[in-house]
Amino acid sequence: MEPKILLADDHSMICKAVKLILELNFGYTDVRGVAACSEMMKELNKKTYTHLVLDINLSDGSTLEVLPTIQTLYPQLKILIFSMQPAEVYGEVLKKQYGLSHYISKTASEEETTSQIRKFFQNNLASEKEIPTGDTYNPFIKLSAREFEVLHYMLQGLSGNDISRNLNLKHNTISTLKSRIFEKTKTSNVLQLKELATLYNVN
Repeated sequence: MEPKILLADDHSMICKAVKLILELNFGYTDVRGVAACSEMMKELNKKTYTHLVLDINLSDGSTLEVLPTIQTLYPQLKILIFSMQPAEVYGEVLKKQYGLSHYISKTASEEETTSQIRKFFQNNLASEKEIPTGDTYNPFIKLSAREFEVLHYMLQGLSGNDISRNLNLKHNTISTLKSRIFEKTKTSNVLQLKELATLYNVN
């Protein structure tokens, strides 16, 4: 049976490129694209998909916020992360927190991207060498999935109240998570945190 594929990416050219790879290289034609988390959740509710190709950041927020819900509601859905975010940081977190073993960097070559997509659709787990693992010197590898969500908004310059509303968490909880982020990254303010994030290509 041909896979039913949902692409969640807010870069239209990326979506078109992935669709072309899926159609020309693999013959898959049942492919739908969305650009926002809200659109993705509506589409998943409307139709039964077999595969989800997912960017970490979409136009209306971080997909890390909805991943647990997706995995609970659609446990059979196979998920591939396709992102600009550094694999050595996010690949490890996604593997530990969500059990996701398929991660492709958007900076990978077309040949490598095609090879990893093939493994994903053939349901082959990436080998340990191919699964991004964290550098022990990278401070961001210590963050939990929830802390990564808060970090995402901190780097955007959102206040504690705004983050609280976006994540539907109490302000005290956000304050605690921010304190943990500063502690784990050995920074004392947002400016230092942004400088460190720039150094490790985290945004």
